[in-house]
Amino acid sequence: MTALPFQKMHGLGNDFVVLDARTRAIPLTLGQRRRIADRRRGIGCDQLIVLEPPRDRLADVFMRIHNPDGGEAGACGNATRCVAAKVMAEKHSRHAIVETISGLLDTEAVDGGLVSVDMGEARLDWREIPLSEACDTLHLPLALGPVSDPVGVNVGNPHAVFFVPKAEQIDVAALGPVLERHKLFPERANIEFAQIIAPDRIRMRVWERGAGITQACGSGACATLVAAARRKLTGRSATVVLDGGELLIEWLADNHVRMTGGWTESFRGEIDLRAIDAAEMERDVA
Repeated sequence: MTALPFQKMHGLGNDFVVLDARTRAIPLTLGQRRRIADRRRGIGCDQLIVLEPPRDRLADVFMRIHNPDGGEAGACGNATRCVAAKVMAEKHSRHAIVETISGLLDTEAVDGGLVSVDMGEARLDWREIPLSEACDTLHLPLALGPVSDPVGVNVGNPHAVFFVPKAEQIDVAALGPVLERHKLFPERANIEFAQIIAPDRIRMRVWERGAGITQACGSGACATLVAAARRKLTGRSATVVLDGGELLIEWLADNHVRMTGGWTESFRGEIDLRAIDAAEMERDVA
């Protein structure tokens, strides 16, 4: 297999290369995954998404999420909306269940061409995030430069949410990679910098584990709302404003977190694996 059909999709600028392996396995190497995600030597994306047959009988599709560094993520809210929209169109339905390594995500189409996703329960215990030591997840013992005292939340992925006076003034590129790999996070973490604008509106910027700065992070938006509500800075529903657009996040009474937002298909094409491999060999020789 050398030519792979793909779709390029995004949710609020958080972009994905989507491969369909539901009828034929796609055995990509770590190097191939990295090169496809490379914005200079490949197609370029925040995450590489591979659709596989579902493991759970209730699910419509299994979604595997690869970060640009080749590592695997447990959840991606923006990719879930994109994949859900694709599956709903295929089955002519307004409902789909997307399976990931973190569990089942129930999705539905809502007015305005948006997709709503039940991202599952917010996990708040230090063991569930996970952290390397026991501590109060409402006040993590972590500080770097101008930021400190984050909230720990797991919404499919580990998150640390820092509340700041002005999100635009934070040097995400400098602080993000250091905080992501802090010893407190044995599986690394997504890092959010959040500014409370109003009781129902939050400005957030993000450094994603294994991906870096992205235009939007769905699970990060969910974690931010949960963190803000736990700190009593907002209610349990708010619009989260990201670099790429807005998401409506709701922390429901049953502890599930619901995310609603848009999705877009940018284009379709084929990946020539031989060309990608040859280009990498030439670079290695050089």
